[in-house]
Amino acid sequence: MSQIIGLTGGIASGKSTVVEAIRQAGYRVIDADQVVHDLQAKGGKLYQALLAHFGEEILDDEGNLNRPKLSQLIFSSPENLKVSSDLQNQIIREELASRRDKLAQTEDVFFMDIPLLIELGYQDWFDAIWLVYVEKETQVQRLMSRNGYSYEEANQRIHAQMLLEEKRAYADVLIDNNGSLADLTGQVQIQLQQLQ
Repeated sequence: MSQIIGLTGGIASGKSTVVEAIRQAGYRVIDADQVVHDLQAKGGKLYQALLAHFGEEILDDEGNLNRPKLSQLIFSSPENLKVSSDLQNQIIREELASRRDKLAQTEDVFFMDIPLLIELGYQDWFDAIWLVYVEKETQVQRLMSRNGYSYEEANQRIHAQMLLEEKRAYADVLIDNNGSLADLTGQVQIQLQQLQ
């Protein structure tokens, strides 16, 4: 039976770097953000569901999802936000489950990178949850330099998610990314060796 590890973190926590190190070590990783992107592509399941619910006004001239327009529509009312969340979460969950089950047939150990793993209640899918953790102040600084945000904007983005401090309670493994890149990759290597 496969060992399935859930990987999560927060904005600017360094999760992408950890995923890269895991892939370089030869492990497969299902990336929830990529799955969403695939589902939202023209003709995808999410694309169809959003189109059916919100109508053609959410499309651009080429018939692709107009993300700014869609975002504006979704956040314009609590009702639209709820409908969109319920619709998307169900389709995404089904697709992630399908990809998980398929990979479980061929891989002894694999990872699933799900940013909202805890918020959306995926905990029971995993044998272990790895959290990429960074101090809030470091997270703010990294987000400011990476995205050019002001201190207020960076803080706002961080507080829009569940704080990493709160996520610690759910983690089986804490990957501490307050140090250097070498520290981070070293920790990942140690954790991967313990899986073998």
